Amino acid sequence: MSYSLSYINFKTVSDPKGFIEEADEEYARKVETAADKVIKNMSRSPIVLLSGPSGSGKTTTAMKIAEALAEHGIQSQSLSMDNYYKTYNPKTSPKTPDGKDDLESPDCLNLDLLGEHLRMLAAGKTIHQPIYNFATRIQAGPIGKAMRLKKNEVVVCEGIHALNDDIAAHCPEALRVYISARSNVQDEEGKMIFKGTWMRLTRRAVRDFNFRGTDVAETLEMWSNVRRGEKLYISPYKDQADVAVDSALAYEVSVMKNYALPILKAVPQDNAR
Repeated sequence: MSYSLSYINFKTVSDPKGFIEEADEEYARKVETAADKVIKNMSRSPIVLLSGPSGSGKTTTAMKIAEALAEHGIQSQSLSMDNYYKTYNPKTSPKTPDGKDDLESPDCLNLDLLGEHLRMLAAGKTIHQPIYNFATRIQAGPIGKAMRLKKNEVVVCEGIHALNDDIAAHCPEALRVYISARSNVQDEEGKMIFKGTWMRLTRRAVRDFNFRGTDVAETLEMWSNVRRGEKLYISPYKDQADVAVDSALAYEVSVMKNYALPILKAVPQDNAR
């Protein structure tokens, strides 16, 4: 899907409130569709695997799906793959071809522990989640909050590698959801003005600065490896999803095209694609 630049500019001025409501309603319909499929799959599995590239809105969409499920009387819990990152060790950390740390690799995660926890949850058993600190890059081990699914309750496991075969193999009946900001902005001649990829980069820069102690310059420096990791470790599994959600919002695009473009000019074009 693509947005029209002229339509965005017109709606931003003529009816900003209606413009926002229209985009939110469209997103809500996508969330409701995903929630309906979760409900239909509950007889097969209480596990929902939710994946998408960086900045796609995984956490927000997982929360919205939980809200939609609650409206149908279905309770849910959230299991973040981020807490299953291994404590960083420069000697054992996976590397990129140029010898740098490959922080996007699924080998950075304790996949065996995550898989075991998913199997336990599906079987009605109790798990204790680990806790990972992104500032110190240390995992505190399985000492976190206890989790157990009640009858007619689901768990949404979200993270960039949630659809990876090494995870999905532990719960083959799980519902698989893929999320990304995929809509671009085009002018009247069909020329691309603003890419969904750029929206994700801007979202990530804000998140990293506010919650992970990373300044914008460092996020920009990491972006080429993030994109490399997406193509290697995330995109190959997106077609296995049972439902896909485009998280791009037209009004968000209208803000980012005005304020994010100066930042994006600092990113080499090959890395921003």
